[in-house]
Amino acid sequence: MKTMVVGGSRGLGRALIEGLGKPGDRLIGVSRSQPKGLTLVPGTSLNWIEADLGEPVAAVEQIAAQTPDDLDVLIYNVGIWEEQAFSEQYSFLDDSDASIRKLVDVNITATLLLLKRLVPKLLTSSRPQLILTGSTSALRQSGRPEVTFGASKFALNGMADALREGFRHQKLAVTVLHLGYLNTDDPLSTPLQDAAQRGGGRLVPVHDVVTMVDALLHLSDASFVRELVMPAIGDDRF
Repeated sequence: MKTMVVGGSRGLGRALIEGLGKPGDRLIGVSRSQPKGLTLVPGTSLNWIEADLGEPVAAVEQIAAQTPDDLDVLIYNVGIWEEQAFSEQYSFLDDSDASIRKLVDVNITATLLLLKRLVPKLLTSSRPQLILTGSTSALRQSGRPEVTFGASKFALNGMADALREGFRHQKLAVTVLHLGYLNTDDPLSTPLQDAAQRGGGRLVPVHDVVTMVDALLHLSDASFVRELVMPAIGDDRF
């Protein structure tokens, strides 16, 4: 199986690179630079594509040119947010026009342009899978005020719906992961029970997300998971 993780250098993306795969599988990471000290599943191989999606047009061409002609799984784990997002200091009216444009470029424009180039490579697979990392901020009545970030994650849902319909006959499985607040401080090397304690039950360990994604990759081609909502047990918004 060939699996590409876009946004694979740190946090959840790094955990996916380190936690997925089985002997003989090939992983392809994408980020501005390749991280050091990665620990892979034994028997898997890794290639890395260095590109900065903050410059969408150039990055998309770089990634497309270096991606193999055939992919089985594309995990798109890219997203930035406002400088003061998820804090009491956040104010939409204080966001600069330039910061809003950049967020849209990274979260929406780059996503559309890259999917346009990589979906054909996925469709060579007997079971093509596209997994998009969304957010609980994209759910109705999410309880979050971040306007541009929320809009960009709502846009991801729209892309997923349209891709499912446009490529249903090619059996493209498109899953959106609506993730709550993540514990990205504890890597996979941290024991799960220790990672689960951080944040007092209000943070989801990356270990749990890797477990769920691994399960998605082991489904038959007769089914798929359309959306997966995964908040922390202590997240009182849910």
